Amino acid sequence: GIRWHTKASRAEAEDRARKMLDRVGLPEAKFPMSRYPHELSGGQRQRVVIAIACALKPKLLIADEPTTALDVVLQAQILDLLRDLVAESRMGLLLISHDLAVVTEMADRITILRRGEVMEAGDT
Repeated sequence: GIRWHTKASRAEAEDRARKMLDRVGLPEAKFPMSRYPHELSGGQRQRVVIAIACALKPKLLIADEPTTALDVVLQAQILDLLRDLVAESRMGLLLISHDLAVVTEMADRITILRRGEVMEAGDT
């Protein structure tokens, strides 16, 4: 991905990926890039996906159910991580969730859809 979208060398792309993994809480000492997905917990896999999504510094991050299947502690950690990354990178966040508690904690504006139609919309 990084090399495809940038003119980075392999070494530069690996360095950028490593820094992003460190940033999302997967330090090299415990999480070498040679690990396979089945060797990671659900929370660790979610952090990898977030690192991949943020590696190219997008203006908008679309997070579709980022806390699904995670326990309450991991949900809070992932939401804190997303909040920090959005603030640091000054990117927008489009959060898609069925969990209104998550939405109200994270959103400036909420739009509620039902079968593809807007039912309600407004500021939080």
